[in-house]
Amino acid sequence: MLFDTHAHLNAEQFEEDLEEVVTRAQESGVENMVIVGFDRPTITRAMELVEQYDFMYASIGWHPVDAVDMTDEDLAWIEDLTSHPKVVAIGEMGLDYYWDKSPKEVQKEVFRRQIQLAKRVKLPIVIHNREATADIVDILKEEGASEVGGIMHCFSGSVEVAQECLLMNFYISLGGPVTFKNARKPKEVAEAVPLDKLLIETDCPYLAPHPYRGKRNEPSYVKLVAEQIAELKGISYEEVAAITTANAKKLFAIK
Repeated sequence: MLFDTHAHLNAEQFEEDLEEVVTRAQESGVENMVIVGFDRPTITRAMELVEQYDFMYASIGWHPVDAVDMTDEDLAWIEDLTSHPKVVAIGEMGLDYYWDKSPKEVQKEVFRRQIQLAKRVKLPIVIHNREATADIVDILKEEGASEVGGIMHCFSGSVEVAQECLLMNFYISLGGPVTFKNARKPKEVAEAVPLDKLLIETDCPYLAPHPYRGKRNEPSYVKLVAEQIAELKGISYEEVAAITTANAKKLFAIK
């Protein structure tokens, strides 16, 4: 029983062998997954997938790298789509100061507008953060994001930042990097964050866990993330799988 809370099976990397990838995921114990759409093409494909597969759900939003491209019509379209029963979150949204495509002020405005949208439709949010932690935490506080809560996706920050996010009603989601031998921070976070506030993900096709690092990631590999967290916490894999799945279903209001 595993729940991959952040997968991009709507990416072009899965066009050739999607059925095989889905089969491997199910054989590895993945019972649910959230497909994340972050622009027009990927949101459209995410909605197609959740119609096709009963165990898939969608999170839809606008990626900060492409914030400069988002229009009022795009935001209204996302809001309309939230009426679909399988749309369970808004995002991924946030700030990305690594890539230089969208000015910081534009990213911040698009981020704020999506938080406001999530509060209107009463859905949790999925946060993308790259080299922008202080500004993200400030905006989450200023916009009252704790009202809906959500996920700090593929969390790479410190234990101290994780604790700050927990206080704002966010879950900490760990992916492939927690399995990397030199990844000190994710391992410390896995040990420190209470199990009932942890989620697991792949972010596939990116960030494949050890021993597949550098290769295409896929949902079946989320099992390796759960196994690593179990080892770090000194508990059974089964316990990690069961509790992180229950956490995801609670957050996404999936019965």
